[in-house]
Amino acid sequence: MSFMTKPKIHHPNLPKNKLGLTTRDYEGGMSTLCAGCGHDSITAGLIEAVWALDIEPFRVAKMSGIGCSSKTPAYFLREAHGINAVHGRMPSIATGAQAANPELHFIGVSGDGDSLNIGFGQFAHAIRRDVNMLYIIENNGVYGLTKGQFSASADVGSKAKYGQVNENPPIDPVLTAITLGCGFVARGFSGDKEQLIPLIQAGLKHNGFALIDVISPCVAFNDHQGSSKSYAHTREFFHPAIHTDFIPPREEIKVEYEKGRAMPIELHDGSTIVLRKIDVDHEPTNRAAAIGYLERHREAQEIVTGLLYVNSEEHEEGGRKLPARSLTGVDGVGDPVGVLEAFQGGCR
Repeated sequence: MSFMTKPKIHHPNLPKNKLGLTTRDYEGGMSTLCAGCGHDSITAGLIEAVWALDIEPFRVAKMSGIGCSSKTPAYFLREAHGINAVHGRMPSIATGAQAANPELHFIGVSGDGDSLNIGFGQFAHAIRRDVNMLYIIENNGVYGLTKGQFSASADVGSKAKYGQVNENPPIDPVLTAITLGCGFVARGFSGDKEQLIPLIQAGLKHNGFALIDVISPCVAFNDHQGSSKSYAHTREFFHPAIHTDFIPPREEIKVEYEKGRAMPIELHDGSTIVLRKIDVDHEPTNRAAAIGYLERHREAQEIVTGLLYVNSEEHEEGGRKLPARSLTGVDGVGDPVGVLEAFQGGCR
């Protein structure tokens, strides 16, 4: 954990979310990880994602185990709840906490050793039980906190900093999660915020266990030639499966208002339009009147809806003049809906 607080610097021009908070309000203590560590990039992505989703920090519970990765919850959301569990046992603690207060957003931050070695059984059963949480594995292939031993995610043939070669096959967390029935499985790279932040947002919104395996190079013990988790190797073999973005689910906008009335409508992006339902005395067979009607309301920044104009005399079909489908018996004045229904009926 960090014992250093960040200096308080006021940024008056920082954008605010719907809660009136800036990203500074979602930060934590000063990171004590190595400069250039991918874990710090993931922390920055978490701050951006939670801020953008307008989640109040105190409505989040941060869970972690032991390791470099598990230090990082101290670096974001200082006002959130949180606990460091025993090595590999974070899923059990998260399961109990989630059962006690399911209203919180649970973020589990773990490492490849914490999840795939020591806590592999806990990891599997959290997926099997579909614990409602976002579970991030900060995957660097080594035990960085204890000087670079291989973890279970190290690839066959990859070399440690001091020359040892790994001969054991790796455990792939995303394949494991899919085979266990996990409902949300993704993989990102710590150096690609454009992809990672939408993934985190989507994972936070997923109802159930959401796993994101993030390749996060260790600059001290696993960022050298021969490592399959180095920055150079990851960038060379980086293949995005799809373009990723996050669009939050929205409620359908429904309106109900009377003929001849205007109604302001707030759209999903916060902007407003004004709809005007066509007047009952509008003459839909008068082209000049229709144009004038549209112009008047356009100047008033209103969008007119309803049947605006219909040619009741003749129309073409396939280039051949045909008799107009009859509007006989329908008085267009004062009954645009009746005109529309009659016209549609004649086309069937």
